[in-house]
Amino acid sequence: MNRKKLEKILKLVEKPARYIGMEKNSIVKDFEKTKVKFAFCFPDNYELAMSYLGLHILYFLINQNEDYLCERAFLPNYDMEKMMREENLELFSLENKEELKNFDAVGFTLQYEMSFANILRMLDLANLELKSSDRKESDPIIVAGGPCAVNPEPIAEIIDVFQIGEGEEMMLRFLELLKIKKEKNQSKDEFLETLAKEDGFYVPKFYKPHYNEDGTIKNYEKLNPNCKDRVKRNYISSVDKMFQIDRMIVPYIDVVHKRAVVEIFRGCTKGCRFCQAGMLYRPIREKSEENIKNIAKTMIDNTGYDDVSLFSLSTCDYTNLREVAGEMKEYFVKNNVSVSLPSLRLDSPSIDVLKDLSDVRKSSLTFAPEAGSQRLRDVINKNVTEENLVDVMTYVFGEGWSKIKLYFMIGLPTETEEDIRGIKELAYLVRDLFFKRDREDIKGDFRLVVSTSCFVPKPFTPFQWFKQDSIDEFYEKIGILRSIIKDKKVEYNYHDPELSYIEAVLARGDRKLSDALIYAYKEEKKAEKLDNEFIYENYLSAFKKYNLDPDFYARRERSFDEVLPWDIIDVGVSKEFLKREYEKSVKAETTKDCRISCNACGIKNCEMRGKHENFV
Repeated sequence: MNRKKLEKILKLVEKPARYIGMEKNSIVKDFEKTKVKFAFCFPDNYELAMSYLGLHILYFLINQNEDYLCERAFLPNYDMEKMMREENLELFSLENKEELKNFDAVGFTLQYEMSFANILRMLDLANLELKSSDRKESDPIIVAGGPCAVNPEPIAEIIDVFQIGEGEEMMLRFLELLKIKKEKNQSKDEFLETLAKEDGFYVPKFYKPHYNEDGTIKNYEKLNPNCKDRVKRNYISSVDKMFQIDRMIVPYIDVVHKRAVVEIFRGCTKGCRFCQAGMLYRPIREKSEENIKNIAKTMIDNTGYDDVSLFSLSTCDYTNLREVAGEMKEYFVKNNVSVSLPSLRLDSPSIDVLKDLSDVRKSSLTFAPEAGSQRLRDVINKNVTEENLVDVMTYVFGEGWSKIKLYFMIGLPTETEEDIRGIKELAYLVRDLFFKRDREDIKGDFRLVVSTSCFVPKPFTPFQWFKQDSIDEFYEKIGILRSIIKDKKVEYNYHDPELSYIEAVLARGDRKLSDALIYAYKEEKKAEKLDNEFIYENYLSAFKKYNLDPDFYARRERSFDEVLPWDIIDVGVSKEFLKREYEKSVKAETTKDCRISCNACGIKNCEMRGKHENFV
């Protein structure tokens, strides 16, 4: 790494603190003396990456072992990338400013399908070949994990090995085997074969998909007899016994979420039928109250933050949240530390916890009704009612909150225009609840933000078989909402339908997409489009180049009998359960919370299952 060149360009770019490292709690080890060197890559900019809890967990987990080293690398912003290319500087880590090609392994987290292009950009900046088959024996192992890894096929020609499931135990096993590889001077293929024998590791080169004449998958052929028939997702049985972080790296600059984050449980029992995370992170596992309180207090001491977020997929469902919140309240107020709760459910537990935290500094509150009518909420199994909405909003307005965000989806299965118009009706109901109170009771300047995203069918959900709306249909629905939401106090924004369409293609795509993704990136690079801006036409031209119909992936109903690209992966939730939920959705029938009765989803060793005698 030419440090003189780096120092030169850092004086010329916006926010050089994105690239210098040296933040509070960051760790710099001796690069040459460490036995196994791992680069954690987040395929987006610094501000977003540093807000991701998983980065901090793996960073401190790996670095606690004296034999291992974990350093960070992120996607440079446009100005930095342009200058790096002009000065022939390769992508480097923040800690030791080492080029990525000097690491033993380079790992990418897959949080969002649209980040696949950024992975290619980062590999290119690191001067590494984009296809795994083109990389040299001496090049780092390219590994990827995260929620999008459950359908690894669209980038199967790019990534060497995928970690399927929760990363803490798998990452340590990966590094342990990598250390053995180096000690025994094993080849890359020998190392990959060792991984493929274990649960949770998917090595694409050992599997060959065969296709039917209509383009659907016929089957997967194992090219190595030692690899698994299906790769089982790994999950941690006890979140109390796993590695716990008591600090985070503290950035010098503002990032998306600049606060301490404490994970209070994993999994979700609600069973929303569109939600991939709710299916993937089963079973539910709660941290103990004492553990949560100790981590929160230590995290504040070690970071200096004045805001702590109690994080999970559905925070208010934590069994003893009121007790935890009540005991922490005095500490929060005394130290002027506020509490942040992620998206809240519209139900009584949310009111209860807000009551317990009512003295904490007020901020905006976020709720996700998801659909504008009760019928459609039943279709998606979002078990909240308009009465719940009225109860929650009446309480929060009375307690002084005045800024509310409501999230909805458009394009959900069975949706009608009446459902779309119901979004406006719910928004105006919230507005009216605020202003219809007595004048002396109105506190704060009311602001309501209504956001709609476009439904994207995701693998391992009951909705994985449904088609997506067309781009024109999405714009028609957006147009309806724009024409009827006219109040100055109610802001409406929406997600880009073109972006959601490509997301759906990649979410349900197969291995044939890898070459198209690489082609799209190379065309973008030729045109010197280095600003990381989404260019819809680039994807369309790439699909055309490889004779791929994007509608085949995004807009086609799948049959229950079809072999899906992600059937090679076993996440624990059974296809029979997903089929039952699909069929119930068409009838607008709901399914009870797992905390009430077991729904026989297929997950084994679930603590919820042992608490119920009633089984579906």
